[in-house]
Amino acid sequence: MAGIHPTAIIDASAQIGAGVEIGPYCVIGADVTLGDECVLANHVTIAGPTTIGARNRFYPYTSIGQRSQDLKYAGEPTYLEIGNDNSFREFCTVNRGTAPGSKTVVGSHNNFLAYAHVAHDCTVGDHVIFSNNGTLAGHVIVEDHVVIGGLSGVHQFCRIGRHAIVGGCTKIVQDVAPYMIADGNPAELRGINQVGMERREFAAEEIRTLREAFRLLCRSNLNVKQACESIREQLPTNSHLEHLLSFIEASKRGIVR
Repeated sequence: MAGIHPTAIIDASAQIGAGVEIGPYCVIGADVTLGDECVLANHVTIAGPTTIGARNRFYPYTSIGQRSQDLKYAGEPTYLEIGNDNSFREFCTVNRGTAPGSKTVVGSHNNFLAYAHVAHDCTVGDHVIFSNNGTLAGHVIVEDHVVIGGLSGVHQFCRIGRHAIVGGCTKIVQDVAPYMIADGNPAELRGINQVGMERREFAAEEIRTLREAFRLLCRSNLNVKQACESIREQLPTNSHLEHLLSFIEASKRGIVR
């Protein structure tokens, strides 16, 4: 049975899963699906159309699934999808998409600290950490196992590659390559995320190869195209190196270096 506080307001069309806890003064709007064992503290607002998986936890004053803040948005039906086992701390905001039928997508096992913001049409992967006031503009893609530092902002249409770290108070206006540490204003690549990769049991040889790739990309006189060619020619391939190169070569905004 769901535990719903008598002061909560829940639209008749909302679908509430088993074992859900909804605290005082929460508001659940129309077309919201809330998965099993989710927990909403007091004063949580969830608007629809929004689909939320199981075991997500929402702390006070989070606002999830509100309409896009994009000025082009004219009230068309847009969507938000959230996976399982996420934590949204106080005052987090996640918006729906902008174009008709578009959606914002948040994966699973993510930790959004206070005041984190995910704008319209973003895609956030799994096992991502947003520190306080980590902010995404629209259409940003964040891959798995990324850390976004506190008070950092990511420009619209940028991508953050998997296992990357964005340092605190960092301004991101280009793509951040996977496995790298970006820090500063404007951002620069400072090195590889060695500690994070060691914690996730990357092989020592894989880490050495990515460190050498960073050197060719950021500490040589080569341009990006030349650096990628040299990486392919000089370094032993592995799946992580291939992902790094594919990510860089697919960039439309250029990459932080």
